[in-house]
Amino acid sequence: MAFKVLIIDDSDMVRHFHANILKSAGFDADQAIDGMDALEKTTQNSYSLLLCDLNMPRMDGVTFIKEFRKTGKETPVIIITTQEEAENRKLGYTSGANLYITKPVKPDELIINIKMLLGIT
Repeated sequence: MAFKVLIIDDSDMVRHFHANILKSAGFDADQAIDGMDALEKTTQNSYSLLLCDLNMPRMDGVTFIKEFRKTGKETPVIIITTQEEAENRKLGYTSGANLYITKPVKPDELIINIKMLLGIT
């Protein structure tokens, strides 16, 4: 079974960087440019996991996660952001995120965390 991950970030460079990490580990990667785009994609497709930035135009990551969780889907969500403050971390978790990672991301660490959340050994 191929695991499909949605990368939600307004930066083309970050999306492509994360997509390359995922593809090198055998995951399928799809991309969304912000929370609005991601909400649309999550209604049309099924994903194994979501990687989500916090600061994005139109719909930020916290708002997206709250809206996504209202659908009843329990897909794991990893926030990947530059926001290191404890209040942002708390906000991320209370919105429904499963994990909170600060950028820059270490590729090996990201894959280990994704595998842990997906139950892949």
